[in-house]
Amino acid sequence: MPPHGDLPEQTRVSNLSTTLLSWGSLALAAAESLCVAAVGLSGFRVLIGASSLVAATAGGPAHGWHRNGLRIPFLVVGGVFAGINLLLLWNEDRLRKNSASAWRIRPLTKQQKRRRMIQLVTSVLALLLIAAEVIMHPWFHHEL
Repeated sequence: MPPHGDLPEQTRVSNLSTTLLSWGSLALAAAESLCVAAVGLSGFRVLIGASSLVAATAGGPAHGWHRNGLRIPFLVVGGVFAGINLLLLWNEDRLRKNSASAWRIRPLTKQQKRRRMIQLVTSVLALLLIAAEVIMHPWFHHEL
């Protein structure tokens, strides 16, 4: 194959056109797949929201997503994972403060500090929401 400078002008333009067409097609395909995913997830979100609204406002015992068979296990699993997350954050902090490990501890980067703060806030918020659900659910639905 001749060096790049020896290629005729038309061949170089053709190679450039082919490359642009290939990458352009890939970019459009990626954009379309993102659009399809967004529309699909939006529809699923509407389905969940509508079923929750119907179940929450319907008279009598809850049906669908709002029934105790789903609600209580979700609350338990969410609470357990939030508690484990807080336990791991506490243990990491305890180990970092240990005097025996002081020589090998590097300061946390801004990104690591931000991640720890997000973990802490979301875990505490999850536990507060679970407590609010457990306290307020009997008031509105007269059931556990």
